[in-house]
Amino acid sequence: MSILGLKKKQPKTFKVKVITMDAEMEFSCEVKWKGKDLFDLVCRTVGLRETWFFGLRYIVKDTYAWLKPEKRVLDQEVPKDSPITFHFLAKFFPEKVEEELVQEITQHLFFLQVKKQILDEEIFCSPEASVLLASYAVQAKYGDYDPNFHKPGFLAQDELLPKRVLMQYQMTADMWEEKITAWYAEHRGIARDEAEMEYLKIAQDLEMYGVSYFSITQNKRDTELLLGVDAQGLHIYSPNSKLNPNKSFPWSGIRNISYSEKEFTIKPLDKKKDVFKFYSSQLRVNKLILQLCIGNHDLFMRRRKVDSIEVQQMKAQAKEEKARKKMERQILAREKQMREEAERAKEEMERRLFQLQDEARLANEALIRSEETADLLAEKAQIAEEEAKLLAHKAAEAEQDRQRLEVTAMKTKEEKRLMEQKMREAEQLAVKLVEQSERRLKEADHLKQDLTEAKDAERRAKQKLLEITKTTYPLIAAYSPPPAPAEAADFGYEPSRLDFKDSDMKRLSMEIERERLEYMEKSKHLQDQLKELKSEIESLKLEEQQQQASLYSLQSEARGYIQEPVYIPHSNVRTADTSAGSRFIDSRGCRV
Repeated sequence: MSILGLKKKQPKTFKVKVITMDAEMEFSCEVKWKGKDLFDLVCRTVGLRETWFFGLRYIVKDTYAWLKPEKRVLDQEVPKDSPITFHFLAKFFPEKVEEELVQEITQHLFFLQVKKQILDEEIFCSPEASVLLASYAVQAKYGDYDPNFHKPGFLAQDELLPKRVLMQYQMTADMWEEKITAWYAEHRGIARDEAEMEYLKIAQDLEMYGVSYFSITQNKRDTELLLGVDAQGLHIYSPNSKLNPNKSFPWSGIRNISYSEKEFTIKPLDKKKDVFKFYSSQLRVNKLILQLCIGNHDLFMRRRKVDSIEVQQMKAQAKEEKARKKMERQILAREKQMREEAERAKEEMERRLFQLQDEARLANEALIRSEETADLLAEKAQIAEEEAKLLAHKAAEAEQDRQRLEVTAMKTKEEKRLMEQKMREAEQLAVKLVEQSERRLKEADHLKQDLTEAKDAERRAKQKLLEITKTTYPLIAAYSPPPAPAEAADFGYEPSRLDFKDSDMKRLSMEIERERLEYMEKSKHLQDQLKELKSEIESLKLEEQQQQASLYSLQSEARGYIQEPVYIPHSNVRTADTSAGSRFIDSRGCRV
């Protein structure tokens, strides 16, 4: 076997991995393929027609480079790995995204790339603009805001704001989400491609949008500067400021750009202006700068010419596509609205059906209850009718009792009147007896006084007679014959008269004693009569109270059933005072 036979055969293909902003693809490429062949394959796979904005970028040592379309892939300084990794990115940026980006896929790729550059802080963005851009990113991802679906915390896993903005303010993730959601809720009705376009329209006004920065020196004394290349032209920056350029060279004012080894020369269109020279340390970087300058200048000139037939067709197709999608969105929105209205109507009908079912059930239950109530009321009506008859009978009996009690009350009243009349007569008689008793007592007192005086006079006369008798009796006995029993003429002494006075006194005392006894008997008899009257009055009072109580109970019973008032007659009855002996109390409470 010869030595040539021992050599391995060269492979005819090689593996390539292409990473886009939202996908990874692997291809098997032929060894002879140029960069344009691989680029066209990727564009066809992605469905991209606006190819002039994009390129395949790869990493070379400490910098990056773009795959050249006219050279073979393997002849360039690509990595020797297998598969070879390329990044499909936007190489050039449009001046006005709304006018230049035609295809939706182009807009989407630019949106993803610019969003990543802002989050990675390759493009400076203020906190306010960052929140607004994040709200459009959320609208593009989630569609219209729905508070029932998008609950608090639904953005917790999404990276929406640069870390610099998050660290600049002492705010929690929930507070940032609340601010983003407030803007997000206002984007209702915006489609995904429209939200992405609004995002790019805001991003294109940022100072660092679409600018590629390179470290340069202005002279051999190594004064460090930054060169920025974008769609507008070339810009010179201080090393610490990428926002405001110190000097700018618009593409319309540049006549020629050339470089020799490490020296770049910018010749202005105005020959009176000075030529600007700067230096770059790496040849690879110089080639990249020149490549970007040529591409951006070509696009700058292309924008100011009439669009090619291909671009016009693309714009017409994109316009038709947008109109069709707009129509479809309108139809979809209308159908969605109709479906929502139908669902609401269905829910309303279901709710109404449930309500009617509940009402029917309640009505049925009410009907059953009403039937039961009707039966119960019928039974109660029958019972009430029987009770009414019974009450009517009781009322008739109560009326008869009332009439009977009224008659009895009238009789009792007449009897009471007669008793009162008798009591008044007894009182008058008692008053007369009292007066007579007092008069007799007075007469007896006078008589007793006269009797006492007479006894005193008799006693004095007897005493005087005895005294006279004692003094005169011896003389009479000596000179006179024996005295006769019936005479005493010298001194006017009349024994018979004295005896008469004694008999009269005795008789008078006997008469007084007899009258006193008669008075005592009459008084006792009168007291017995008064006691009998008192007992009769008490019995009449008890009987009247019993009659009134029975009448009141009958009337109360009758009033409770038939609600008819019953008149109860009242009488003015004199009551006896048991503690006053023979005295009485009339109806006014006055003692007699």
